[in-house]
Amino acid sequence: MADWTPDILKLQARDDAEWLRVEKDFCGRLLAYAARRTGDHQTAEDIVQETLLGAVRGIDDFDTQYTFEQYVFGICRNRTIDQLRRRKARTVQVGEDEDGFPGMEAMATNAETPSAIIRGRELSERARDLMASILHDWVEETWEQGEFMRLCVIEALFAGGWRNRDTWERFELRDETAVAGIKFRALKRLRQLAAVRESGNDLLSFLSHAEENDQRILDLDVRRVWNERRISCPARHWLARLAAGSLTEGPELFVRFHLEEMKCPWCIANHDDLANEDREAELRRLIERVQESRTQLLSSQERPTQE
Repeated sequence: MADWTPDILKLQARDDAEWLRVEKDFCGRLLAYAARRTGDHQTAEDIVQETLLGAVRGIDDFDTQYTFEQYVFGICRNRTIDQLRRRKARTVQVGEDEDGFPGMEAMATNAETPSAIIRGRELSERARDLMASILHDWVEETWEQGEFMRLCVIEALFAGGWRNRDTWERFELRDETAVAGIKFRALKRLRQLAAVRESGNDLLSFLSHAEENDQRILDLDVRRVWNERRISCPARHWLARLAAGSLTEGPELFVRFHLEEMKCPWCIANHDDLANEDREAELRRLIERVQESRTQLLSSQERPTQE
């Protein structure tokens, strides 16, 4: 069961049917995200409308290193922060959202992301992309092997910045050396995956040093790559099965940990949307409103300018 992803070329061609499907598929999860943060349903609807209009305006500059969901959630996050600032309800850091996840401006605005620093050295964008790729490969491989406890441990260490002791106690492992062993084997496998993909000297050198010296891999850089690229986020259909109560024990262990303890804001929004029994009725008016606004926007863009 694969999750639907929009055809970017159709969206860039302003295909009405493709944009309508986007609106039907994404309005609910975006609304759930904004509603949790603003505490006001009408404000959340306004944010969703602004988000999807922003997606139309910026689609020509879509960065293919991100998914479309990352793109629209990045815009939604920025619009939510703007709204909270206008209300002066609270202060939100520009570079980090309230869940402690790194900022999403690069996805939403196509702004250049500063190169990460690992142990005082600049990590090139190519190495960042390689890091994201091998982390994705490792997560997918671990999921297919059914090693969901191992996946929880590595997410806690890599994405959450947990200490070995905290991780050992949370998962009732033998002792801290058990956590260190899981981390050691993960680093070793990441080196192997990196070597298969390409030489990537900077990254391979870092991973080698981390493995040999049990070096902490949780520097801002790796944590940022993990969270920006949503390395371990389960596909929407897994969240749908959790909401329906049909998820088996292994996947449920990880998905619940990801939602309840790592508190991934994007997956929480997806789960809230899927668990909403009144979803269709609530979204009908919002989708119509968004569609009307999009039509007006595209119509205004097509009008010839008057000299």
